[in-house]
Amino acid sequence: MPWRSDPSPYKVWVSEIMLQQTQVITVIPYFDRFMRRFPSFKVLAAAELQEVLRLWEGLGYYSRARNLHRAAQLIVTEFGDKPPHTAAALREFPGIGPYTAAAIASIAFGEPVPSVDGNVLRVFSRFWGLDIPMRDKALADTIRTRLEPLIRTVNPSHFNQAMMETGALICKPRTPDCPRCLLARHCVAFTKDLTAVLPVTKPGAAVPHRVVVAGIVHRRGRLLIVRRREGGMLGGLWEFPGGRPLKRETPARAVERLILAETGLSVRAGKPFPPVKHAYSHFRITLTAFRCEAGPGTAHATTAEALKWIPSSALSRFPMPRVIRRIAEAIVADSGVKP
Repeated sequence: MPWRSDPSPYKVWVSEIMLQQTQVITVIPYFDRFMRRFPSFKVLAAAELQEVLRLWEGLGYYSRARNLHRAAQLIVTEFGDKPPHTAAALREFPGIGPYTAAAIASIAFGEPVPSVDGNVLRVFSRFWGLDIPMRDKALADTIRTRLEPLIRTVNPSHFNQAMMETGALICKPRTPDCPRCLLARHCVAFTKDLTAVLPVTKPGAAVPHRVVVAGIVHRRGRLLIVRRREGGMLGGLWEFPGGRPLKRETPARAVERLILAETGLSVRAGKPFPPVKHAYSHFRITLTAFRCEAGPGTAHATTAEALKWIPSSALSRFPMPRVIRRIAEAIVADSGVKP
């Protein structure tokens, strides 16, 4: 892992933010590109958010990028480019919770504070035979309390990273490799044959599915894109105008209504692109994009943060959600324009 060879505060911070909800193998190329473009808090703080989001595109959970950018600005303006060293102080920054604060403080600054993520919860649920459900805050509190006196006796960075790795590579959810585990001899779950029932997990709710439409609005060789408001999901990213149809509303009629409401522009929906499916963390969508001809009048942002008319060749310059990027790539391929 590129952040392990040089665990500077900045590299640890960026890596831990990227690793939230994301696997290491996915993070590594994003981390490398991010470091080349933004090698320090100071460079990141001075960058435009749109550039940060474009480089983050595809990694998902975009609030992480917005929070990281804001945190860099705070560190530069209020701390002289030197972040505080304690987990308690780090938790005051946007996007930093108990786990991430402890990870940064222990790995970058050697503070003896346990970093308890999902991997660590699983390891010690089995090791101590805890039957508290994984989603209950009581489990994290119990494990953190038990680990606090232990981590003071060892290298905090090594300990936290070792426990994370044990959970990721050995004490896996469904197929723990107990014969390779250095903790197995003292593990309650292993010695009592409870690895299949610990940790305790509650069944998840059914993942809802949403139908979404979007309009590829053409006018004089340009396309209309809108920017989402920063406070919501996918905030700050650009997309084609649209949304969710009403009950018993046809997709074509829905896209005409939604674009009028979002931009004040009347359009006529034409031929659709093939539907695109995408899964987010808590729901799935099927998106159908329609080629639309713009009527008379001027478009203006209402529910969107901003809007632009751009040539299809410029689509690659704007940060977009992954599902919208797939539509944009289809448009470029359909028009024969080089991205």
